[in-house]
Amino acid sequence: MRIAFVAIALSLVAGHAAWAQKPWREFPSIERGWYRDPDIDFGYQDPGEFVVGRLMFPQARRGYALGVGGGDWRRGGTAWTVDYPEGDRTFARLLDRLTMIDVRVVEQPVNLDDDIDAFYWPFLISGLVGAWDLTDAQVAKLREYLIRGGFLLCDSFYGTVEWEGFARGMHRIFPDRPIVDLPDTHPIFQLVYDLSDRPQIPTWQHLPRGYRNDGAEPRWRAILDDDDRVMVMIAFNNDIADGWQRADEYRYPQEAANASIRLGVNFAVYALTH
Repeated sequence: MRIAFVAIALSLVAGHAAWAQKPWREFPSIERGWYRDPDIDFGYQDPGEFVVGRLMFPQARRGYALGVGGGDWRRGGTAWTVDYPEGDRTFARLLDRLTMIDVRVVEQPVNLDDDIDAFYWPFLISGLVGAWDLTDAQVAKLREYLIRGGFLLCDSFYGTVEWEGFARGMHRIFPDRPIVDLPDTHPIFQLVYDLSDRPQIPTWQHLPRGYRNDGAEPRWRAILDDDDRVMVMIAFNNDIADGWQRADEYRYPQEAANASIRLGVNFAVYALTH
């Protein structure tokens, strides 16, 4: 866990029990409802060097047009729960198997409204970000989180309409920082596995084509800090979390599944070392 995160947590929580790290909890997913994994030991109380955080967010009305159901985002079942929690837990198990990272096997839902809780979880995943609608307070919190060393992977969104929704939200977070296309030679694609040549990571629901709307061309973009560190990794027109959780499905392309696993390893190691 980054020193910046520990420092702010310790300085702010001292003498204030309400600002303690939030406990693990589980929410229903928009894809499979309540998820129960019979093979997992729910070690949510076990400490780990790396925890897969899942960013919770309120959903804009345009989410309905994207085929995302409504409801109270704080109770799950809305856009932020795409690929959650199965994709997150599969990712954690893959990292535990393929690296020397001490990984907690259970994900952590992270609500930006929970005081400084976000700063305990320096790696976050967010899907269907074309439907996010952060409040002003959440925008400020996420900006501070990223500038202080946090890492956000934006995944599982396709096409012009979803990109426009994502870009509007990201411009509120970083109005002064451009979204850039990453070159194939960027360290995030080279750190562990050589992924200079990457296939599109398809979404399960739209196989065999593998994408929806006009999202045929995979784009690998980012927002960088002043030291050119990737703060926001943007896997546009891709669904990396589907590659994790569908890797054993015979219909899912094996090349894409392997690439998604390797990308996940690279992203995790990058977040821990940059």
